[in-house]
Amino acid sequence: MDRVNETKTALVTGANKGIGFAIAQGLGAIGFTVVVGARDDARREKAVASLKEAGVDAFGVALDVTSDESVSAAAATIERTVGRLDVLVNNAGISGRIDGGVQDPTTLDLDVVRTVLETNVFGVVRVTNAMLPLLRRAESPRIVNMSSNMGSLTLRTGPIMAAYAPSKSMLNSVTAQYARRFEDTNVIVNAACPGYVATDFTGFNAPRTPEQGAAIAIRLATLPDDGPRGGFFDDAGVVPW
Repeated sequence: MDRVNETKTALVTGANKGIGFAIAQGLGAIGFTVVVGARDDARREKAVASLKEAGVDAFGVALDVTSDESVSAAAATIERTVGRLDVLVNNAGISGRIDGGVQDPTTLDLDVVRTVLETNVFGVVRVTNAMLPLLRRAESPRIVNMSSNMGSLTLRTGPIMAAYAPSKSMLNSVTAQYARRFEDTNVIVNAACPGYVATDFTGFNAPRTPEQGAAIAIRLATLPDDGPRGGFFDDAGVVPW
């Protein structure tokens, strides 16, 4: 291992911009070594450089959450570099193609649904399972899945998004299943809703900053050992399923 120390390490997927970058920045500010996972080499390197300029110990890994080979290679790089993971934030996500501001279920292209699920759900399972051996080496491993209240079957917020919203509903359900599986272990997993944040995802037309959106993820990533498990949270508390 290149860096053998007691510093906690966090992998944030999709950390080259927006909420993911803000999560990486926030975790780095409280002493984590941050692994910036991103597909785009130039954006990843720029994000790492920005974090280092802010005093964060950071390094990047090439990570395409839709590729088994990419995820396996990223896990190998992290193992070689730091030896373990204390936190995994599954932040990478896509909205899928939108027509007229919505994803109309009556005209939806099934390829759009498949593409969204591949990243937002299958990608989370792929990355989580690949990183589990590293997480199990930590004393208090935490997994945070970045969801959205648009996936809440109770709230039904936002425009009709028949690919994106159900992908977050499924992610919430997958989160609950992981929590059940880890019930008697030290692995704590939860889902987080960052709220309506100004990023390229929203056309930068939203009231919350990426830093505000990142706050709940940072809180769940640093829960005490008796913290909640298998829940869905935003800044205000529990989000209804």
